[in-house]
Order: sequence, then structure tokens, then C-alpha cells
Amino acid sequence: MAPRQKKISGPTPKTILRLLDLEQSKNAVLNSLAAASSQESYRHAMEEFITWYSSEPRLSFSRAVVLRYRFFLEQKALAPSTINVRLAAVRRLAYEAADSGLLSPDLAAGIRRVKGAKRLGVRVGNWLTAEQAQALMQRPVVESIRSKRDRAMLAVLLGCGLRRAELVGLKLEDLQIREEHWIIADLIGKGKHIRTVPVPAWVKAAIDDWIADSGIDKGIIFRRVNRSDGVWGEGITRKAVWHVVKAAAKRSGIKGLAPHDLRRTCARLCHVAGGELDQIQFLLGHASVQTTERYLGCKQKLRHAVNDNMGIEIS
Repeated sequence: MAPRQKKISGPTPKTILRLLDLEQSKNAVLNSLAAASSQESYRHAMEEFITWYSSEPRLSFSRAVVLRYRFFLEQKALAPSTINVRLAAVRRLAYEAADSGLLSPDLAAGIRRVKGAKRLGVRVGNWLTAEQAQALMQRPVVESIRSKRDRAMLAVLLGCGLRRAELVGLKLEDLQIREEHWIIADLIGKGKHIRTVPVPAWVKAAIDDWIADSGIDKGIIFRRVNRSDGVWGEGITRKAVWHVVKAAAKRSGIKGLAPHDLRRTCARLCHVAGGELDQIQFLLGHASVQTTERYLGCKQKLRHAVNDNMGIEIS
């Protein structure tokens, strides 16, 4: 009788993951994400979970534990959308742990079945009026290099409808002239969608004002400014954009303003000024016109359709 061959197998899947296992799975998730914004969002969400998981007694990484984590997040009164992003990151963490043989596939399948937090109603966006937008852009009494940078950043967010990640990655070489108009050429946005963004004259003037004083002649446009009004570093973070918007909103007496609200405002003011829906869609880089409609705070009207009064009648 031939001797029985020894079965060769990989590591035995676990139920309890150590910190090293979680870090390995986290890195695998981050390496699978292409967009820098997604990597940042998932990194934060996974690190939040790992901190919570490690602070608890030796729990198995299972559906029951993730349900406990969801309850923990709900107790913090976080928005459903925030909770769901964090749960999505935990699911990805479980997928990668199972794929690498660190976690039992049965436990990973159970985690996959954890439902997200329910959203009640539809989130209402925040839009500025033209007067509020004008107030946000008002020059300070005493100007500095920092104030010129902040004003240029606000101008790009308001006038071009850029996302924070797109703003911080903007380079001087991206500003080009097409059809006698300044544009941001080949901007790579969310989902790696490429679009061309027209730059209004007043936005270009604000950028030029900052460029002239900062001495930047190539590369990333928006850089850090120290307390002595000196420009330094290779760029700024998305968090810095948040602080700039919050400070400007406070000076203007506008409450609850976020950077993305300036993108919504850009869309709304373009629409109010008579801008066509498809052109606004091109400007923002939306794959779906329904997404653009949500930014405008409107939807397609079928009862009083735009093509009902075209002046054509057939007898």
C-alpha cells in the first residue's frame, strides 16, 4: 500500500483576528482602490473599526460583532450615510481577510449580510443665493497672501464646481485656453471620469492674483501658507479646504456650509441663469443626469413638460 500523501494547505481560517491580521487586510483593501479619495475614506473608516475592535474583549470577527459595531455607531448619532460608509469598509475588510485565508468564509458571508442604517426621507442639499455667494467672495479689509489663496480656492469651488480632491490636485499646467476661453483641461474626477471645466473670467482673475504673489510658476496651484505669509510645501490637504470654507462662511454669517455645498451652488446658479441641464452635467462631470437634478434641487417635470409648448400643432 502506497503511503498516504500529506495534504498541503494554507493557513487555517480564524475567527478572532489579531491587529497584524487586520492591518494586512486593511492594506489589501487600500491597494484595491484606485481613487485617492476612496482610499482616504476607507482608511479612516477601517482604522475607526480596528480601534473599536481591538478595545473590546477577544471577540470573533463575525456578523454579531459587526451588528454591535453598527449599534455603537448609531449611539454616536452619526448620519445614516456616514454609518453606511463605515460598514461598507468593514465588509471590504472581511472580504480581504477571507480571500487571504485569515478569516473563515462563513464568517465573512455573515458580515456581508449586515444591513446598513436606514435613511429616513431625502437629504436636502445646501445652496447659496447669488448674494450669499458674493458675500463669501468679498475681499478682506487687509489682504494677505493667505487671504488671496483662500479667495482663489473659494472662486474655483464656486465658479467651477470642483470637488475638494480635484481642487487640491489642480496644477498650473491644467489651465489652458480652448476656443478663446480658459479651461481646466482633462480633469480626472470621481470614478476616473475625465472632463473639461470652463473657468469664468472672475475665477481666473482670483487665481492670477494668488499666483502673482505666491511666486508659483508650475505644479500644484494651492500650497500651504505659514504665519509669516510664506508659501511652502507641495500642496494642501482636503481638510485644509474644509477649514477655508468654514472660516469664510463664519465671516459671512452663513451657517452649516460645507465645501460640497459650493459645488451644489455652482450648479444651482448656472441653472437659474438659464444654463442647460446637459451643459451643467458636463461641467460637474456627472455620469447620470439624475445626479445633476439632485444638485439643482429639481427633477424632470412631466405634467408640465418643457416640450409641450414648442409652437408646433398638427390639425
